[in-house]
Amino acid sequence: MCKFKISALTFIATFGLSATANAEPAVLASDDFVGISFWIISMGTLAATAFFFVEKTSLVSAWRTPLTVSGIVTGIAFIHYIYIRDVWIQTGDLSTVYRYIEWLITMPLQMIVFYLILSVLRRVSNGMFWRLLIGTLVMVIGGYLGEAGHIPTMLGLVIWMAGWVFILYEVFSGEAGKTAAKIGSKPVVAAFSTLRMIVTVGWSIYPLGYIFSYLTGGVDVNSLNVIYNFADFVNKIAFGLVIWTAAVSSGGRSR
Repeated sequence: MCKFKISALTFIATFGLSATANAEPAVLASDDFVGISFWIISMGTLAATAFFFVEKTSLVSAWRTPLTVSGIVTGIAFIHYIYIRDVWIQTGDLSTVYRYIEWLITMPLQMIVFYLILSVLRRVSNGMFWRLLIGTLVMVIGGYLGEAGHIPTMLGLVIWMAGWVFILYEVFSGEAGKTAAKIGSKPVVAAFSTLRMIVTVGWSIYPLGYIFSYLTGGVDVNSLNVIYNFADFVNKIAFGLVIWTAAVSSGGRSR
């Protein structure tokens, strides 16, 4: 098992370094705080991906899928950040629309994790899975259409908020929330509550950025990119760490 972990870690690190090396060469200015924030989250998501995939091998089978999905989320974020990082360094500008390429995949995956961690301890309906998936897709697609100019900006915000409220209702008061309240495992309940707060508080940064950048113009592109980078760092890496902590605390390590 130890040799497998070392091999897996080596593969992920080598892949990450190769991806970085094969990217278009770009020089990061020492005073480019925004560019530095892109580098920090790139390395952070790579490290998180390596950690999640190595650690999943020591968990019982029921917990491996949630942690694998978390590793996929941070892995996709890492690959995407390599690209948008270089776009920023080379042009000094980055449209938020680029971020929807990654959000369209990673946000639905994160919501599916709610379904996965509940299914570790009890049988849950397929309806929960589809509500979480479709609600998140509606949210992200609405935001993209508004920010890309395919529909009125205000309409895009309304669709985003409708999808967001829908999934929040599901995890707080809907089937997912009611199921979590009946689970006897304190680590799982604590993890579920923390994940809900990430989706509530952490994800609120995205519609707020939408409002202040596209509707009021109160935030410049530099500040917005730093804020989004910090939000992604917390919302993706912390999300996976919460799942890993729940698995370990609930006796999910294999013997």
